[in-house]
Amino acid sequence: MPPTTERLPKVRASELTGRGWLNTGGADLSLQGLRGKIVLLDFWTFCCINCLHVIDELRELEEDFADVLVTIGVHSPKFVHEADPDALAAAIERYDVAHPVLDDPELGTWKAYTARAWPTLVLIDPEGYIVAHMAGEGHAPNLRALIEGLISEHAAAGTLHRGDGPYVPPAPSTELLKFPAKAIRLPSGNLLIADAGHHRLVETGADGETLVGVIGSGERGYTDGDGTVAQFSEPNGLCLLPPHVATQVGYDVVVADTVNHLLRGVHLDSGTVTTIAGTGNQFMLGAPDNVLLDPDDPTPATADYGPARRIKLSSPWDVAWSDAAGAVVIAMAGHHTVWTFEPGDGYLTRLGGTMNEGLVDGPLRQAWFAQPSGLATDAGGSIWLADAETSALRRLDVGTGEVHTAIGQGLFEFGHRDGPAAQSLLQHPLGVAVLADGRVVIADTYNGAVRVFDPETEQVGTLATGLAEPSGLVPTDDGAAVIVVESAAHRLTRVDPGQPAGHAGQHEGAAYRTQREVTEVGPQVRLQVRFTAPPGRKLDDRFGPSTQLEVSASSGALLNGAGTGTSLHRDLTLAEGADGAVLSVTAKAASCDDDPAVPAPACHLAAQDWGIPVRVVPDGPSELVLHLAG
Repeated sequence: MPPTTERLPKVRASELTGRGWLNTGGADLSLQGLRGKIVLLDFWTFCCINCLHVIDELRELEEDFADVLVTIGVHSPKFVHEADPDALAAAIERYDVAHPVLDDPELGTWKAYTARAWPTLVLIDPEGYIVAHMAGEGHAPNLRALIEGLISEHAAAGTLHRGDGPYVPPAPSTELLKFPAKAIRLPSGNLLIADAGHHRLVETGADGETLVGVIGSGERGYTDGDGTVAQFSEPNGLCLLPPHVATQVGYDVVVADTVNHLLRGVHLDSGTVTTIAGTGNQFMLGAPDNVLLDPDDPTPATADYGPARRIKLSSPWDVAWSDAAGAVVIAMAGHHTVWTFEPGDGYLTRLGGTMNEGLVDGPLRQAWFAQPSGLATDAGGSIWLADAETSALRRLDVGTGEVHTAIGQGLFEFGHRDGPAAQSLLQHPLGVAVLADGRVVIADTYNGAVRVFDPETEQVGTLATGLAEPSGLVPTDDGAAVIVVESAAHRLTRVDPGQPAGHAGQHEGAAYRTQREVTEVGPQVRLQVRFTAPPGRKLDDRFGPSTQLEVSASSGALLNGAGTGTSLHRDLTLAEGADGAVLSVTAKAASCDDDPAVPAPACHLAAQDWGIPVRVVPDGPSELVLHLAG
C-alpha cells in the first residue's frame, strides 16, 4: 500500500500516569486540568542523543507559544539506571529541561500512547484529542504549523485558554562545577575541565578543586572572543594539541561544543575562543544544506569531506589527538559516526560509521556505531572508543581501517559483569582512557563504576563502584591514579588503577535487556510504515522511488523479509516461539515542497530507526504498524 499522509482519526488522549512529577513545584498534573491548552507530549529517555536534540528543538516553540502550549516530557527509561528517580532529577537539571516531566518508569503512559521509539512526540488539542503522533527529531517546523492551526481553530471556537503554564524552575546551582563532562591535564600539571552545566571551561590545580581560571561567560550561547565573553553550550570533550601543531594554528585545545554542534579552539595564554569546525546548526539526515555553499570558496565539499566551517556537525561528544591519523578524532554522537579534523588545513573527513545506529564491526566506512561518546589513543596508534548506546568498548585500527568490538553485545543488552571480555557487560559508558601499561580504563557511566580491560588477557575487571555517573578519565603521569570526572556529583575523584598485572575486582552482576514492553506478533506479519508528510509537502519520486525500508532481527528470529527495499510495507516470517528478539526497522521517505510555482522545490528526507522487542506466538497479530513523520 502507498504511504499515507492523512491526519490521525479523532482519538481522545489517554490520561497521564506514572510515579510522579518533576518541574511542577510538587503538583500533580492531568490532561483534564490542562484542558484549553495545546499539550505536546515528548516521550524521551536521557541516554538518547536524539531525545536531547528534541529538547533543544522545542525550546523556541516553548518560548514562542508560552501562553498556549504546555510541553510535558514523559520519561520512559531504556537503561536500568534511568529508572532511578534521583538520576532522572539530575538529568532534568543537567539538560535544562524547562517543562514539566512525568516519571514513567513502568512505561505505563508509553504503552497507552503506543510509543515504539525514542523520541516520540504526541500533539493534543485543547479539547483533549490527539492531533499528531510522530517519531524522531527534526519536527519543529511541522509542529509550528500544526500549533498555529490549532490556535486559529480553537481561538475562534472559544476553547483556547491563554496564560502561564505549570512549569516551576529548580533553584540555581551554587557549586563550582555543574555536571562536568570531561577533563584533560595541561602542560602545567593543572586540569582543564569541561563544566558542561555552566557552559564554560574551568582550570583547576592538580587537585581538581583549587580554582585557577575560567574560560567562558557561563551563559549558554555561541560567541567567539576572549575568555570573559565567549559562550559555549554544554561543552564535553577536550583535546590538547601537540605543541608544534598548536604553534602552527594558534590555539592549544580543541573543545567539542556539543549542543552548538561545533568544534572550538582555545588559546590557553589569552583565553581566546575561536570556532574551527561546524556552522552552528545541526546536520539533519537528508537535508539539502548540510554542506554550505560559499561563493568565495570554490573548494569542493561533500557530507563526508571538506572545509570544516562549511560542514554541519551533530553533537560532537569527545575529541582526541591521534598521531596515527595526524589529526583530531571526533566522536560524533549525534549521527553515530567518527570523524577526523586536520587543524593545519582545516578539513573534516568522515573516518567511520554509516549514520546507522548499531553494533557492526569491519571496515570503518561500513561499520555501525551508536552514540560514540569517549575517545583515547594507545601507544600502538589504536583508537579506543566508548560506544554508549551499545554499552560497548570498540577499537579502531587506523592502519587497517577496521573496527573491532572488545566488549559489548548490542543496542539492548547491558549490565555489570566482569570476566572474559566476550561475556562482560557495561551500561552506557561515556569515557575511556589508556594507562601507561596498555590497560584500557572505562567510565562505565550508568553502572556508576570504573572498569578496566586488559587487551593482552582480554579480561575485564572493576576498579571502583558507587560513583555518580563517571563520564571522563584522566590518568596521572606516574600511573598511580586515575582522576575520574564524577559528573552527577559535580566533582573530580581519585581512583587507584591497581597493579600493572591487573588484579581488579570481579563483579558478577546481572545482565539486562531494555525493559520496553515486548510486542506479540504472529509467525506471519505484515509490517507497515505509514508516512506522514508535513503540510505543504508531497512525496518526491522524480528521480526514482521516494521511500526505503530496511528490516533485520536479532537471534535468528526473522526467517523471511530481511533486507532493503523501496516499499514501506513488508511481509515477514518469524520463527515460532522466538522470545526476546529485537526487530530492527529503518524507514526513509523523501518529500518536496508542493508548490507548482516553484521550479526547484526544496526537498527533505525523513528517517527513523525502531528497535522493537518481539515475542512470536501462534495467534499473535498479523499486522505491525509504525508511523514515520516528515
